[in-house]
Parts: sequence; structure tokens; C-alpha cells
Amino acid sequence: MARFTRTRSSLALRAVVLLLLGSLAAACGGGSSGSGGSSSDKVTLRVAWWGSDSRHTYTKKIIELYQQEHPNVTIQPDYTSFDNYWNKLATAVAAGKGPDVMQQDVRYVREYANRGALADLTPFLGKQIRNADFDPAVNATGTIDGKNYAIPTGINAFAIVANPAVFAKAGVPLPDDTTWTWDDLAKVAAQVTAKSPKGTYGLQDLGYVDVTLDIWTRQHGETLFDDKGKIAVTKPTLTAWYAYVQQLRATAAEPPASLSVEVQHGGVDQSLTATGKGGLGGWWTNQLPALTKAAGTPLKLLRMPGDSTRPGTYFKPAMFWSMSANSSHRDAAAAFIDFLMNDPRVATMTLSDRGLPTNLKLRAAITPQLKEADKLGLAFIDRIKPTIGTQPPLQPKGMGKVVTDMAKINEQVLFGKQTPEQAADAFLQQARTDLGA
Repeated sequence: MARFTRTRSSLALRAVVLLLLGSLAAACGGGSSGSGGSSSDKVTLRVAWWGSDSRHTYTKKIIELYQQEHPNVTIQPDYTSFDNYWNKLATAVAAGKGPDVMQQDVRYVREYANRGALADLTPFLGKQIRNADFDPAVNATGTIDGKNYAIPTGINAFAIVANPAVFAKAGVPLPDDTTWTWDDLAKVAAQVTAKSPKGTYGLQDLGYVDVTLDIWTRQHGETLFDDKGKIAVTKPTLTAWYAYVQQLRATAAEPPASLSVEVQHGGVDQSLTATGKGGLGGWWTNQLPALTKAAGTPLKLLRMPGDSTRPGTYFKPAMFWSMSANSSHRDAAAAFIDFLMNDPRVATMTLSDRGLPTNLKLRAAITPQLKEADKLGLAFIDRIKPTIGTQPPLQPKGMGKVVTDMAKINEQVLFGKQTPEQAADAFLQQARTDLGA
């Protein structure tokens, strides 16, 4: 009798345990809906981004639309300019209060991932975040050691932007970008300067832009950094680059040093391209609409010189969406990222502002709505796709400082205060210091 009583008590205890476990599982919800639990659960997400006033306006409309369809979710928008964004984000992350969903940049993904600030999105992919239609050219660009910390919002490529009106006025034919070399670029830019009215130049200085050095390096069979974030470019390749920068200045292919500095610090709006005073300039494809509007004349995208021999150009994510590792509502955050990436209405509001959509079906769907300059960008990306180079590794922590110091070294070369060899040594020394390597 006692044995029967103990057995019955044991069964009863097991039933209670199973009931409690079932209740706990129901409370956790599993997150398959992406709402952070059941539809009645109240969830608050903080979403952060940088950008222009127009980006702020349409992103807030996207948030309003999502909240209307998910009444249990409240989204707190957190937005600012690009420079202020990173100071603000660094402070929030240091305090353990990073935004649930945040815009990220290729320059900072590795840094924030290594700090443990970004969640691994791999478990959500193909589930809460549908990725079947994502462009394979950039789909894995936010991956580090097999973990996906960032999903690209859209695709970009670096190109030389030409102003046909400037070339026509100078009587210089546009170069053939399927075969041209860096020497060809220097020669044609010098011709445009020589045959144009005073104050118009063939080329805006390229030495400030890290991606031009990156492409040059890749065309020389090297990379700026390896996949561990260590300097990989060699002194001979850097010396050749700064000798080229020196050549452009010496042959008047570009403006005098003082004007190049002034133009660089004036931003996009004061660029030679935007003001119609430059025949050629290096820009990202998604910048073409703003440049075209400012210039007031149609512009043309050209392949980077030297790519016909060994492609150095690559597709770059315009920016990323990431999730905070400290988010208390990861399922809800993943669901909102899915909305940003896959909802047709979002694509219609965003168009190409965050790059041409990563979702290939949405990219095709919005094409008829794009402005002519955006369509040119899309056509250019399709044109260079067969010869595009492989993706470089994500930039290492400290890359922002490297770019700042690179600009200073470039100015030393422009003003003749450093030889190409000295500039190469300075770059290597400063970059190692900036990267802590």
C-alpha cells in the first residue's frame, strides 16, 4: 500500500512539473510571430539611424505604419546626423543601452561586433527575417567568423562620375571606361583643365577617398587590411599611389592644393561635380541623384580606371541594419528588421536612399518609380556585375581614425611637404597606431 502511495505521489509530482514547464513555454512565446510574444504583449523598441531630413521624415512614416499594424509595439525613433550618430551610439553602448535596432556602417560593424554590442542575427535568418530574395552580392557582407551581425540595406558601387557638358565645352571626348587606365585618367583630366575656362578642372582630388586607395591596392594584387584587421598593403604600392596623387597635382589634372582642401571640406554640395566645375570625380552610385540635381545637367557613371585588367571595384552595402546584443525584445526587433527589408511599402518610401534595395524583387518593383539618375545607378551596377571584384573583409576597428589621418597625409603630399615614400611610411605607421596593431 505504501509503495502504491509513493508511486501515485511521484506521478502527481511529474504532472505538476510538466504543467509548470508548459506554462513557462507559453509565457516565453517562442517568438515565431516576431512580436516579442503574443499579440497582447506590450513591446517598446528603440530604433536609431543617421541621415538627412528627408530620411528622417520617411523613416518616421515607416515606423507609424508598422505601429498601426502592430498595436502592441511602440517604437521610439532616435535619429541624428552621421557624425553625431557615432558619438551618441558609443555612449549608449558603453552604458549597456544600445538601441534595439540600429543603422550600422561598414566602417564600424566589426568594431561593435567585437565589443559584444551586436546580436548574432544568424538564428533569425530565413525565419523572422526572410532573406531568400536578398542579393547574394552583398548578402553576407555583415558576417564575421560565421556569425551575421548586420544586414545590408542596399547596394552601392564606387565610380568615376563624368560631366559630359564640361567635356563638350572643353572639346575633349569622354574616355572609354571599358579600357582606360590610371594614366588615361590623368591625361584626359589634364586636357580638360587646359581647355576649360579658368576655375574648371578635369578632376576632383581622389587622394582623400579611402575607397580609391582600396581599389588601387586591390588592382595591385593586395588589400588594405586582412581579415584579422591587420595592415596588408605594402610600401611600394602605397608609394606608387602617392606618386600618382602627386602627378595629378603637378600636371594640373586637378586644382591647386589649397582649392582641393577647400572643396573637400565643403562637402558634397561644394564639390566640383555638384558645382559644374569638374569634369570627373569619384563618387558612390547612390550619390548620383543629389549630384545631378545640384549640377543641373545629366551626369554619367564610368568604371574605375584599371578595372579592365584586374578588377578592384566591389559592391558595397550602402549601410546595414543591426540588432543590439542587449535588446530585451529580440524577436520583435527581428520582425521590424524583416519589415524594413521586405515590405513593398517600405521600399516605395525608401527607394534608393539607403542604396538600391538588397531584396532583388523589391529592387525590380521600385525601378519604374526611380528618378533617372537612380536608374542610371541601377544600370551601372548591372553593367559592371560580370567583372566585379570579390568583397573585401569588413573594415577593422579604428578605420574611422585611419581615414582621418589618411586625409592629413594626402594634404602633405598635395602641398609638397612629403614625398610619396615619406607619405607611404607615414600611412603605415599611423594606420598601425590607429588600429592598435
